[in-house]
Amino acid sequence: MSRPVFRTPLAVVVALLLTFAVVMPATAHGRHRDGLTVMTQNLYTGADFNRLLGAATPTDFLIAGAAFYATVIGSDFPARAAAIAKEIDAGGADLVGLQEVSDWTVTGTGAPPSFDFLQIVLQKLAARGLHYSVASVSDNLTVGPLPLLLCPGPVGTCLVTYHDRDVILVNDDSRRLQVSNPQSGHYAAQQIVPTAVGGLDFDRGWASIDGMFAGDRFRFVTTHLETDAYPAIQEAQAMEFLAGPARGRGSVIAAGDFNSAADGSSTLSYAKLTHSFFDDAWRINRHDPGYSCCQNETLSNLSSSLGRRIDLVLTHDARAARIELVGDAPFEATAPLWTSDHAGLVAEIRLH
Repeated sequence: MSRPVFRTPLAVVVALLLTFAVVMPATAHGRHRDGLTVMTQNLYTGADFNRLLGAATPTDFLIAGAAFYATVIGSDFPARAAAIAKEIDAGGADLVGLQEVSDWTVTGTGAPPSFDFLQIVLQKLAARGLHYSVASVSDNLTVGPLPLLLCPGPVGTCLVTYHDRDVILVNDDSRRLQVSNPQSGHYAAQQIVPTAVGGLDFDRGWASIDGMFAGDRFRFVTTHLETDAYPAIQEAQAMEFLAGPARGRGSVIAAGDFNSAADGSSTLSYAKLTHSFFDDAWRINRHDPGYSCCQNETLSNLSSSLGRRIDLVLTHDARAARIELVGDAPFEATAPLWTSDHAGLVAEIRLH
């Protein structure tokens, strides 16, 4: 006896498929997301400031400055920014905290290129069909204009100005996300670093926004604390951070370069931040060290030299559902091999 054959009209099949698609949960690149996805990334200014700090005379400083900016050019931020935009896209980040968002402005006859890292990142995101906007900015150090010895003609033919920022980007396509109340500020504790042309103050600060995600209130804040070469200043900044911008209504998420090793090997800032207020989102990855710093100055090292965990996502009255490193593998076969001297972090946070 032959089995009956059931033939479903094509219109019915299409209707069933459409219904299934409607009831399927929202995904980001194939992953179900119930929480707020955040990212932190130190963009890397493109060269090591220590080569400037070691100059003994003003002339040495100008010579070192030319080598410094040549290294910035060689680090090819437009290419790195395209790879970072790809990571932001793949991570499905609702909010992105960026540090060392440099603005290099060069003027004069025969001048080498200028680089506004913020505009370059936004352009690379837009090229991927993404819609991110600037939600909050901390304007930090500005140096210059100073003579740049990379142009034909006498000293002063070309001038360079450097400006540093911390920036929060918001994904305008995140339907469950609303942000407001952008704020920024600078720490009272600042390190003045002596140089051959005068004291250098990085004027470190923070940027924050308040928001609602799927009906839950939160604050998101990013910062870049002083380096561990000046532990007392860095730890004072950490305490200011805890007492000020880290306090908000609802959940608090802090994402940034805190320059304090999570294993306690450098400064006490990490311990102060996580002792009684913040939880470290990386702790859900129990056996992974999560090293995020640092590649070499020219981003040319073939093997990763990440050996410290100083880039953090911290939470208060919230918990991490997942967190992972990004940018910890080469993106090109020739230098620059790495998107930054720091790896980034992408975390999905469940708000309370």
